[in-house]
Order: sequence, then structure tokens, then C-alpha cells
Amino acid sequence: MKLISAEEAAKLVRDGDSVLVSGSGGGHAIPERVLEAIEARYLETGSPKALTLVHIVGLGDRATKGAARFCHEGMLRRSITSALIDSPVLIDLAAADRIESYTLPQGVLSQLMREMASGRPGLITKTGLHTFIDPRQLGGRQSPSAKEDLVELMTIDGEEYLRFKPFPLDIVFLRGTTADEDGNISMEQEAIFGEMLSTAQAARRNGGIVVVQVKRMATRGALPAKTVKIPGILVDYVVVDPDQRQTYATDYNPAYSGELKVPLHALRRLPFDHRKIVARRAAMEIVPGAICNLGAGISTGISAVASEEAVLDHIVLTNEQGFIGGAPLTGPDSGASQNYDAIVDQPYQFDFYDGGGLDIAFLSFAEVDPGGNVNISRFGSKIVGVGGFINISQNAKHMVFSGTFTSGGLELKTGQGELAIAQEGRHKKFVNRIEQICYNADFARREGRTALFVTERAVFDVLDGGLQLVEIAPGIDLERDILAHMAFKPAISPELRLMDARLFRPEPMNLIKNIEANRNRRASHPARRAAE
Repeated sequence: MKLISAEEAAKLVRDGDSVLVSGSGGGHAIPERVLEAIEARYLETGSPKALTLVHIVGLGDRATKGAARFCHEGMLRRSITSALIDSPVLIDLAAADRIESYTLPQGVLSQLMREMASGRPGLITKTGLHTFIDPRQLGGRQSPSAKEDLVELMTIDGEEYLRFKPFPLDIVFLRGTTADEDGNISMEQEAIFGEMLSTAQAARRNGGIVVVQVKRMATRGALPAKTVKIPGILVDYVVVDPDQRQTYATDYNPAYSGELKVPLHALRRLPFDHRKIVARRAAMEIVPGAICNLGAGISTGISAVASEEAVLDHIVLTNEQGFIGGAPLTGPDSGASQNYDAIVDQPYQFDFYDGGGLDIAFLSFAEVDPGGNVNISRFGSKIVGVGGFINISQNAKHMVFSGTFTSGGLELKTGQGELAIAQEGRHKKFVNRIEQICYNADFARREGRTALFVTERAVFDVLDGGLQLVEIAPGIDLERDILAHMAFKPAISPELRLMDARLFRPEPMNLIKNIEANRNRRASHPARRAAE
């Protein structure tokens, strides 16, 4: 291991290299100081250019940090990631076809690091079948110049699978907290673990270079062996940044790194608005003891609702970054968690998800068609990507999709347990045709999985024929406030009922009452059933 500066690390990148950067979202475990140096070198010298940039999760502050540092003209040739939303300038490049752009499932890319580390021929999985990831649709492509097939359809024992092909890793930039003089890396102050070990192994298997940015150095032998996340035998260079922040928004919070637990009243509560109404109604689907996933967007509010209602101990909340238990965060630090029971490396969390470990998953939706198919990845020139959405929605036993009924300027009035629309949103979400299929409702039904769509004014079930309206908010007119803002007419349940009036009052709603009422709907866990 050699100790070098960020500027020296930047000079290791050659024109045309395939570069992987670790981390997640708004600064979690992102080696930002090194990325800054790479950008500065390019702006000064025009090199490195024509790069392939790989990052498992979206990286950036939605402005100039993270993946955005690679978005100067000529710097990138190809982008492979699960999400672009954290770096809008990368979206612009992909939409203008100035780079080859691929968005593949977060879990697939995370698990693929392990496959590449071992030299296996890629990741073989059902994740992505019958979505835009399937090569019979788009193969994960987001720009016309993305010609290479990164995904292959296979048949094994009469069943369809997708093979996600391995790709070169010439240099990887990872992050930890402390490095010792032998290059052993610990991550005691990091908010997430990601797939640091697998990525370092994959780079070594490919003959690539491993560079790790850390906050501080320790003497040889000072790190407790069990705290080492990346062994020194895998590390070529270490860069020290004493000003390294835990996230872009937070310098350091010991609750994020699991070093302490905070009182529940210290967890941020949601203001009483449309997001809280939707999160509350979605939370009413929780079953006692259920293992749940909370996705990005409006669904992260379920964590805050569960905390406020003091029901966190009745369920197990998880997120794809590897947290089990506790309260996943909302806001700029989403992706992290507090008061969690355990954290595992991200590939192992997706193993659990892909294996059907989730009883209920709560994800957001952006567009829904008459059949109940969902798009969250692309809307014309706005390319969001899919994150962990496909892994989660394709494998959870029960899906709850959450979102506002319309978007773009929506304003509501609530009071005395009723809802009124003060200003309707400009954009319809229930449309005749979606641009990309991220959730295939017919495939889900054939596999015995169920789904529910929750909005602030209506709740829809998914039947063989498509969507069925099953609940409507008190104070809402069916024709004026619902059907008039859908591009298609759903089936109307003969037992159409009003949404719970408690949803539309600011005070806590005694959610435990609903959770206890759901006890007879508890999902079955084969291993637990044997124990019981």
C-alpha cells in the first residue's frame, strides 16, 4: 500500500478506463475528495477522457458533486448505474445521447461485483424479467448509442433467466474511515457499507487498481481485526482526507454509524401534508412482525410515521443499503438509518430480498397504466433510473405502491377528517401507456404476488383485469376528483368504502389498532412455522 494525495490518485486514471466509484445517494461513503481531483485534472489537461463510469447507486447532491464531476464534455463515454437522479447533468448527457447510458437494477449491480470477484460468467437471476431491463424490451438502455448487450436472456431447466454480463474494472475508488499502515480499512464512522469488499476483490480479479479514501491513518496492527472491511492485501493506494464528511449534508452523526441509539422523540416527524397522509395509509397495511422494505421518495415517510405512532417495535423495517430494524431516514440523508439492529453488506441484503424475504415492500410510483404496470424510471428526457425498485417489487410477497394522485402543484385542504383539492396537480399519473415497464403486474400475478396503490384520495387494488378502486377519501367526489384525472376508467369495487377519517387529522392516529387488526393476515415464514 502507498499513501498518496488525491491529485496523485487522479493521475492514475487513464483515457478510456472503466472507473467504479463507491457510495450511495447524498454523500454516503463517496470518495468525494478524489473525485474532485479527477475533475480538476480533466478541466486543466483534458484527461482522463472517454471513461466508463460505474456506480451501483445514484451519487451526488443534485448539483455539482458525485457523478456530476464526470459530466464535462468528452470526459465520459459510457455510464452504468442504477440511478441518475442524484446527478441531473448526467441525465442531460444521456437524454442528448452524448454518452452511452445504461440503468440496471441496484441489486443486480451490487451482486454482480461478487460474481466478477470470483471470475464467474456474470449474474444469473430472474430480476428484470418482463421489465425494460429484459433484452426483449430495452435491455436497460437509456440512450440510442448504447448498443452493447449487457443483458442476455437464458433458459435453464425450462425457466427463463437473465444473465448480466461482467465488465472491466480498471480502477476503483472506495471509501472507509481509517486505514492502517498496511492498507487495512475500517468503516466505523460510515453510514453504509455498500459492497466495498466485493468491489475491491472484483478489481483485483480484473487486474485493476484499488484506491481507498479515508479520514485518518492508524499504526500497523492498531485496528481490531474484526473491524477491517477491506483487507490491506486488496488495497493499492490510500488517500487521506481529514475533512471527510459522513454525508454531504451531515459532517458526522454517531447515530448514522450505529455508535449510539437516539430517543424516538428525536427522530424527525413529518409535517401534516399530502406525504404524511399517503405514508399513514400505506402504513395501515403493516402486519405484526412483518419484514418490510421502505423505498425512496414518499415511502420513506412510513419510517417517520411508525416512529411517531410508536409501532417500530412491532415490525422490522429494512432498506436496500443493508439496514435491518430501526428507522430508515428521510430527507437529504435518506439511505442511512438510525436505531437499527444490524447492517449487512448490500449484496447480502439483496440476496435476502431476491429470496423472497420481504413480507411487504413500500415503494413509490410515478406512472401507472390500466393493467397496473408501473414506470418510475423515465419520462421523456427525464431519466431517473430504477435503483433497487425492480429487485424489491419483483420479489416481495405484497407490494404497496405510494404516491400522490397527480403531481406538479398539487395543493390539498384537510380538516375534521375530510379532504378537499385546493389546486389540482398538472400531471396525470394514471395513464394509458407508460414509457418503461419497471413493475410488470401480469408477471407478478402469475407468480402469486399482490399489490395495492395508495394515494391521498384513492386506493386501488390490482385484479386480473387491472386496477379496481376500493377506497375514496371522505370529501372527495368520484367523478370530479378521481375519474376526471385518469386517462382510463378503473373498475369500481361494489364495496367501495371511505378511507379512514383519522388519516386527514393532524394528531396521531393510533396506528397500532390497525396493525393488531391485521394479525390474521400475517405472511407465512416457512422456517418460523416449523419453530412455532
